[in-house]
Amino acid sequence: MSKKTKNKSENKIVRSVNKNVRSSNRKLKPILKSIVGKKVDIAIRDLTFSDKRISKDIKKTISSAVANAENNYQYDIDNLFVKEAYCGKQVIMKRFRARAKGRAAPIIKPYSNLTIILAEREKEKVERK
Repeated sequence: MSKKTKNKSENKIVRSVNKNVRSSNRKLKPILKSIVGKKVDIAIRDLTFSDKRISKDIKKTISSAVANAENNYQYDIDNLFVKEAYCGKQVIMKRFRARAKGRAAPIIKPYSNLTIILAEREKEKVERK
């Protein structure tokens, strides 16, 4: 019973995690679904022209992942694409707003963790006869 060894060059992924993003999962998920599978430059362009406030933080996380890929693994930026993008719950700050007749109404301020995984596309070899 020997352990299978994984070849590092075979698995070309880069990860970037942004913790404590000031937004809920419900607002993050549609934006993340829209960028999965796209090339990095197209995903950054789409986020630049997005109307959502949180798209600036997502763009920053993608740029961080691209910098990790370039500096740590010497990947070619032109071949990178967004393999996975997902978010998870973080803390929820609870505050109260004063209302009439001595009552209080809750204010819920959710935070999220944002994870972007990039991968490098292999150059497809086309054989011509």
